[in-house]
Amino acid sequence: MKKDIQISYEHFKNSSELNDIEKALFERAIQARENAYAPYSNFLVGCSVLLENGDIYSGNNQENAAYPSGLCAERTTLFWVAANFPDVKVKKIFVVGGPKEFHEKNPPIPPCGACRQSLIEYETKQNENIDLYFSSMNDEVVKVSSIKDLLPFYFDSTFL
Repeated sequence: MKKDIQISYEHFKNSSELNDIEKALFERAIQARENAYAPYSNFLVGCSVLLENGDIYSGNNQENAAYPSGLCAERTTLFWVAANFPDVKVKKIFVVGGPKEFHEKNPPIPPCGACRQSLIEYETKQNENIDLYFSSMNDEVVKVSSIKDLLPFYFDSTFL
């Protein structure tokens, strides 16, 4: 039996369509991207996270010559937040990524598969969806209202 998968998302042509909180997350992710340590791939990613208490935290990708010892921006940020605020829910995540030499033609960059699986873990843990936004600094933004929209065949601890 064939089933069609429906993915729900919003597409913003530019950041002026975002609300004030979303714009703040976008700017924090851009700032974090500027500090990424990516001398091997030259692919810079910044991430910002909004917690339910209104605090915003950010992080970026960190590479290492002993590949794959580095870590993506999404996991760097989320793991730090979870370690320091284990009982505070994550409401929104904003990711901005792309080549160091940015080109207007770069499309919005979604999280990689490993990050999607890690994000699902926290969405499941808190039993509440997380809004995820992603961009490539070209002012175009995509939003999904659950990480499950980017990883429809996910698995979590309920499968164990």
